[in-house]
Amino acid sequence: MYKRSCRFGLAAVALVLTIAPAVPAATAPPAREGDFVMRNFKFKSGEMLPELKIHYLTLGGPQRDAEGHVTNGILILHGTSGSGRQFLAPQFAGVLYGAGALLDTTRWYIILPDGIGHGRSSKPSDGLHARFPHYNYDDMVTAQYMLVTEHLGARHLRLVMGTSMGGMHTWMWGEAYPNVMDALMPLACQPVRIVGRNRLWRDMLKDVIRNDPEWKGGEYATEPQMGLRAALDLLVIAGSAPLLMQNTLATTDSVGRFLDNYMKTRLPTYDANDLLYQVDASRDYDPSPSLEKIAAPVMFVNSADDFINPPELGNAEREIRRVKHGRFVLIPISDQTHGHGTHTWAAVWKDHLDELLSGR
Repeated sequence: MYKRSCRFGLAAVALVLTIAPAVPAATAPPAREGDFVMRNFKFKSGEMLPELKIHYLTLGGPQRDAEGHVTNGILILHGTSGSGRQFLAPQFAGVLYGAGALLDTTRWYIILPDGIGHGRSSKPSDGLHARFPHYNYDDMVTAQYMLVTEHLGARHLRLVMGTSMGGMHTWMWGEAYPNVMDALMPLACQPVRIVGRNRLWRDMLKDVIRNDPEWKGGEYATEPQMGLRAALDLLVIAGSAPLLMQNTLATTDSVGRFLDNYMKTRLPTYDANDLLYQVDASRDYDPSPSLEKIAAPVMFVNSADDFINPPELGNAEREIRRVKHGRFVLIPISDQTHGHGTHTWAAVWKDHLDELLSGR
């Protein structure tokens, strides 16, 4: 088993992609929903949308200062192919949002946005298909910042936390807006560019969709089933947890049932263009040159059974040394970890969140 930990004062690690796990029925306080529409939003690519919609959920109520600015905001950012709604799942919400819990919604104003191209925010499947602007992580973080500061009025945040892609966005928030938050918690990610096997399987995923004759350059009438099924096969492997799967898929029949059920339930929820764009958005991610700009304390947590962020690369330990107030924690493999998806099982890492918020 791996077990490594670097205390605050050492720096922060690598890069992450995010594949959202299936979300079970929510156990969470009632969420409010809203949309923020930005006019003539210009993307880093130079493309523009007359209207860019960012959908969001909020939990709890805002507390405001004399100038009307929200003072109790917490921003939580989802992973690739996910949405803010995934943080209503019992393994997350049931651990963190209750009375007296770390993110008690009677005290904190929790903001859960859907990133560009995800959830109910503007995305290719709305109608533009492959003509939708080719957004990247910079565009996604800019839109999040505008939502939080301009629309919701939170000029300062108690915490920015994210899982997988959202963890990568958390690094970017810390660099772009170093004085906007009190603390940062990136999970299941790395603060380095995506290369090697991590880039390889992403490119493979995009290729299997584009090489399906039914993709038709993105202008398909029905989903390209062969390409989309192959893409989901790759997502299963990327999100796999070897020990957990060895114990729970202990027979040939159970493996077959799992795969059949996965495809039956997940395949209808995906759009090929949306998935292509979501994975491609990581193409130029690389916060590593600017890690010294991060001013807030960072609690960086990965799990040792994460296929996407394998600990043997050593990126986390190396990069965390460059963060002024950074700590890296590697959670050992156990029957409680879920591979890359450990990021959403809050009971596994909530003590580290407690350390961060309490300043220990």
